[in-house]
Order: sequence, then structure tokens, then C-alpha cells
Amino acid sequence: MNLILLSPSDLGDGPLVKLRDPRRLTHLREVHRATPGDSFTLGIEGGGIGRGTLLSLDEHEACLSLEALDQSPPPALPVHLVLALPRPRMLARSLEHVTTLGVKHITLLHTHRVEKSYWQSPELVAEKIRGHLILGLEQARDTLMPEVTLAKGFRPFVEDILPGLLEERHGLLAHPGMPMACPRDVTDPTLLLVGPEGGFIPWEVGKLLEAGCQGIHLGPRILRVETAITVLLSRLF
Repeated sequence: MNLILLSPSDLGDGPLVKLRDPRRLTHLREVHRATPGDSFTLGIEGGGIGRGTLLSLDEHEACLSLEALDQSPPPALPVHLVLALPRPRMLARSLEHVTTLGVKHITLLHTHRVEKSYWQSPELVAEKIRGHLILGLEQARDTLMPEVTLAKGFRPFVEDILPGLLEERHGLLAHPGMPMACPRDVTDPTLLLVGPEGGFIPWEVGKLLEAGCQGIHLGPRILRVETAITVLLSRLF
């Protein structure tokens, strides 16, 4: 927890902050081994970043004094990530990783090789998704919450949603065997599409290319999805 991300419910009177959720209290006690007088980085969700001093800490509450929030969060990546819905455990890790790297727009997409049961996972409950995003923000010292949307049909996505996304973005389809290597140092708004374990099926690849996406690859090695996403984002931006 490199940053304590604050919501309106954490704010008390004046510059006072009160934390009562077990996760952050446990982290302060067991990881930071915090004691009164220690200083921490604090940030308001959607706002600025500053410092705070721990006033008291027990099993039920941490009380901190909040100083000026005069720092801006780190810049976001100019990318909208479209990710074929991974299996639940990989989804949790992937959301945390891409949030840490600065992705602010994420679409989870159904494709042929995505198990339908994945859409029934508790990991897709809004509060669970938010929890993973918060972990990513805390790691990166960021305060700007990503937006996550669900696209449960591939054809409706390609026909109804994708054209609008491509109006102001360059579409890149990451898939083994594509003719172009992954570009580097991209600054233009980008739509990055990543398939499931096993990749997109040929029909899906054809539809995405027809829609205006450009195929790219990461070389001859086949990577796990969570690894491929990290490599793609680090190479592209």
C-alpha cells in the first residue's frame, strides 16, 4: 500500500481522516508496523495526492491528519484495453496489473474461447472489481479510478461498439502470427485488443481486421495473457 486511497466516507471533520476497514488497518499494523507520528502518502479518489500523519491506531480505527493535497496523480496511458474475459484468478491479477500501469478504460469481452461460466464468477461483482482496481491504484500511487465495462457478446461488440471506439483511436489487435511486430513509444490514442488463452479464433481475427484493427505480434513465444498484457503495455507506451 504505497498510497492510502481515501473515499468521502474516510473523511472526518476538517483535516481528519478515519480508516475503519479491516484490510487497511491490518496493512498498517502488520506491513508498515505503523506507530503514531509516522507519515504516509494519501490521495483522494479522483483528486490530488499529499501526505498525512498517523495520530492513533488500534484494532478498530486509524486516525490521521491530512496535509495539503498538492500533487497530481501520474499520467494515464493513452489506451483503451479490450480484454477477452480471463478465468477468475487471472482476471483479478490482470485488473490490478493494468491499473498499476495506468490503464483507465477496460472492456471485458466474450469470445469463442471464453468459458461461459466465467461470466457467473463473483469476481465480476462490481465491488470485487473495484477492490482489485483499488489495489492497483494503491500500488502505483494513483487516484484516478479506471472504468470497466462488460461486453458479453462478440458480434454486438464488433458491429455496434467497436466502430465508435475506433473513431478517435488506432486499433491494435495483439495475436500470434500477425505480420507486424508490436510498435514502441506510441503516443496516439490506442485501442488494444487481447484475446483469451488460446487466442481469438480465425473468424474473430477476420472480423476485427475488417473493422479496421491492425494485427501485431510479440515474437515467436506464446505468453500467458497476464504476461502478454504487461509486455504489450510496456512496449507500446
